[in-house]
Amino acid sequence: MLDGKRILLVIGGGIAAYKVLELIRRLREQNASLNVVMTRAAKQFVTPLSVASLSGGKVFDDLFSLTDETEIGHIQLSRAADLVVVAPATADLLAKMAQGLADDLAATLLLATDKKILVAPAMNLRMWLHPATQRNVATLQKDGVLFVGPEDGDMACGEYGPGRMSEPAAILAAVASAIEGDTRIALLPGIGRFDKPLAGRRVVVTSGPTHEPIDPVRYIGNRSSGRQGHAIAAAAAKAGAEVILVSGPVTLPDPPGVSTLHVETAIEMLAAVEAALPADIFIATAAVADWRVEAAASQKIKKSDTPPQFALAENPDILALVAQRTAGRPRLVVGFAAETDHILAHAREKLQRKHCDLIVANDVGDAMGKDENEITLIAPSGSEPWPKMRKDEIAARLVRHLAQMLKDRPDA
Repeated sequence: MLDGKRILLVIGGGIAAYKVLELIRRLREQNASLNVVMTRAAKQFVTPLSVASLSGGKVFDDLFSLTDETEIGHIQLSRAADLVVVAPATADLLAKMAQGLADDLAATLLLATDKKILVAPAMNLRMWLHPATQRNVATLQKDGVLFVGPEDGDMACGEYGPGRMSEPAAILAAVASAIEGDTRIALLPGIGRFDKPLAGRRVVVTSGPTHEPIDPVRYIGNRSSGRQGHAIAAAAAKAGAEVILVSGPVTLPDPPGVSTLHVETAIEMLAAVEAALPADIFIATAAVADWRVEAAASQKIKKSDTPPQFALAENPDILALVAQRTAGRPRLVVGFAAETDHILAHAREKLQRKHCDLIVANDVGDAMGKDENEITLIAPSGSEPWPKMRKDEIAARLVRHLAQMLKDRPDA
């Protein structure tokens, strides 16, 4: 998504500036091209050397540089970017932007640019909630400036509330949204209702493995950690949806803002899913065991010289059963294809056979139990490969994609 995209990053002077180093690293991982401008105050929190080392280029900070300004450098910087990102966007920077001030390089660039601007505010909660800041934010919104955050959280001053800068993963997702042209970025606390893309929608997600008992001790299972499914449930809730998560046995905490139903077997998972329907979106990320022991032993099976023989029964295909419902079918049914070979071919076959609206295909050998994943979206209209990302980043982007799919459907 960001391969070759030109980002102009303006770093403001606040304690949250330390997070920007991680943001720079993530942007570079996505092959974005970076120019970085630091305010004088920003250099009190992070050093230009650290920023330059991570960004791979020069750090700009002087409006009156003789070498940079021989070709009107501040105009060139402001016009050459695909997107301007301000992080952290302090109360001072927001005020300068709203009032059209240009007393340093950062403010001048922001006034001179003709490109889209995304800001990540960070400040004390009372500064954020102050009527002057709220007026400035309202003005910037009317001017078309995009916002990601701020979020509620602990402050460096010891207080808690809105004003904490969004985490680098959330800002990276917002950058991708802005590049795609999606202006529904995030919640702005204290400004009133924000148009969350899944507000008023109901989403059911399955996650984790199922454990099919052999006896009271042993079971048939798999290595699924549930990280991707739980991340999707959390992202859908953050996007405003009512989320029901049906989780197999995992070691993860329940996502905040999500109603979680805990199950163990495939049959229990199917029952929980049917009880959770109807829904606007059903997302089947769970790695459901294909087979179960037809008659599990009530006592532990003792080891002997002869290996035990088990009769296996096929488990219900939850994804297919939901996708092929004649009544109460979710508007969007999304499946995951965890494959080890011929990934795209198997995913396309699964899309047709199970009558899904979308299949998320990935190489299970590279992703199961890990923090990152590399996926390809398979739809009837074609495929869309995504670069390797953290699973929470994939979740945020997938939720935005599904929200747009719902919006584009006349029956939604």
